[in-house]
Amino acid sequence: MKINKYLEDLKAKSAAQLNDELVAAKKELFNLRFQNATNQLDNTSRIKEVRKNIARIQTVITEKAKVAE
Repeated sequence: MKINKYLEDLKAKSAAQLNDELVAAKKELFNLRFQNATNQLDNTSRIKEVRKNIARIQTVITEKAKVAE
C-alpha cells in the first residue's frame, strides 16, 4: 500500500518536480553509500529502498515522455 501511494504521488508531479526528486534521491544514495563505506550506516536496507525509488522515478519520467510524443 505504501508503494502505491508513492507511485500515485510521483505520477501527479510535473516533469521538473520529478527531475528535482531524482536529483535528491541520487544525492541521498551517494550519502548512504559514503556512510556505509565508513561503517556509520545503521540501516543498510535503506540503500536498496532508495535505489528502487530512483528506478520508480525514472520509470514515471519515461512514461510521461512517451505520452508527450
